[in-house]
Amino acid sequence: MNTRTRTTRDDAAILGLGSVLVGSLPASLLTADAPDRYTVEAVFTRKPEPEEVAQILGASTAAFLADGGYPEVVLTVSDRRLEIAGTTLEELRDGLAGLLAERLAAISSEVHARRDAEAARFHEAAAHEGERAAAVAALAESVVFRTHDRHTTGADRTQISGWEGEGGHGR
Repeated sequence: MNTRTRTTRDDAAILGLGSVLVGSLPASLLTADAPDRYTVEAVFTRKPEPEEVAQILGASTAAFLADGGYPEVVLTVSDRRLEIAGTTLEELRDGLAGLLAERLAAISSEVHARRDAEAARFHEAAAHEGERAAAVAALAESVVFRTHDRHTTGADRTQISGWEGEGGHGR
């Protein structure tokens, strides 16, 4: 019993669930010995990022599920799998799967929006720093180390003209 069931995948960038791992389900399902509730393992559409995992496992997701009518459901992330404890396939089919998809999409969007905002702030700061550095360089280039004829005396001009042949002069 290692067959997977597939669901559609709208956007690879948004974290979602792609399939249920049928092989992980209790062997007694659809028999008289079937458990009332059990753990269903579902495969993520991509590996969740650490920030996404933290939010999936966080209190806000538990509250979201409880508000949606699933207070007994507990989520665990194991690599590329979401373990959904305290549920059934029927419960997932009848609404929990959609609720989980909604929450995962919201988490993924929040994480990516936060990263995009941080990247924009970084690029803005880098651009500002580049402009500042260019302004400092332009200001430094505007400094000229030479005397103005109106302030020099004849003796000064004689001494300065004697230095013109020495190293560093532009001629």
